[in-house]
Amino acid sequence: MNMHLYGLWLDGVHQAGYGLTTRRNAMTALGAAAFAAASRSFAQAVRVRRIGYIGPFGGSLLGDRAVAFRSGLRELGYVEGKNLIVEWRFPSTVDQRLDDLAMDLVALKVEVIVAQSGNATGAARRATKTIPIVMVGANDPMLSGFIASLARPGGNITGISNLMGDISVKHLEMLREVLPKLSRVALLARHFSPESSTLKSVQSAARSLNVELLPVEAVSVSGIVAAFDVMVRERVHALIVETEPFIYQNSDEILALAAKHRIPTMMPTAELVEAGGLMSYGWDPLMGYKGAATYVDKILKGAKPADLPVEQPSTFELVVNTKTAKILGIKIPRTMLVRATRVIE
Repeated sequence: MNMHLYGLWLDGVHQAGYGLTTRRNAMTALGAAAFAAASRSFAQAVRVRRIGYIGPFGGSLLGDRAVAFRSGLRELGYVEGKNLIVEWRFPSTVDQRLDDLAMDLVALKVEVIVAQSGNATGAARRATKTIPIVMVGANDPMLSGFIASLARPGGNITGISNLMGDISVKHLEMLREVLPKLSRVALLARHFSPESSTLKSVQSAARSLNVELLPVEAVSVSGIVAAFDVMVRERVHALIVETEPFIYQNSDEILALAAKHRIPTMMPTAELVEAGGLMSYGWDPLMGYKGAATYVDKILKGAKPADLPVEQPSTFELVVNTKTAKILGIKIPRTMLVRATRVIE
């Protein structure tokens, strides 16, 4: 090969090699760019949301409620540890304040606060006027000043209300069905405010059924013992137990004293009937906690609490413990057993 042709051949090889390298580098750059774009897209697709959950009690007392809440979240595509972080906050001591726990959630800049009970809702409300709050089971949220109305809450609070006062007549009617000679009933709560809609509803129902109502307060365990001493002294025929955290925290003591003094009980939830209460009639709290997940989802997707109507229980369950009835010497009417959602034997 003459030298001129050889030089041309070398130039061609060099140019071809350079072209291959250039194309290889270009492909590498394009691949890196595509990977970076995919990574950004994946990061956006799995955006991790952070919400807070505050309540007066955790552990075994929270139990199935947390399971129902998590189940509702999973059905909507939220899984803790993957695309969701839940900051759980419960008092670790009797003296720890819900207000401090609520402020802690605000400092963490959570996107939504789920408040278990009226007390927790109040604490969250005092801590923030901007972070959306989803209440679960708060009694009479309008009277408490949490919302302007059920249809148009108007502020940063919405969720599920537990207007138990509306079924007070049913509680008394069912107790009378089980105890035909019923004439005196105690109503146990931690505190009764003069404006309490629940107390007013029960008083009105008692008058309509010609039943004497004895409201009894208990703010401590010793207060519960004293309350039962009053019930025994006043010879009450049955006891209606209010729905509030203090009751759940001390339900073992209440059930033990009711059994000791042979006082039939209308409990606030089915789980307390399973623990030894006579009966319960009310909303299914597990459905309420599962429903709270729907509110969280809507808010995370841009809905405003002010525009989300507050839900009230639409279905109720009657649970009867026939084992407790036998111990108390009470015969539960067959008509009630047929109506019961669940019979514990």
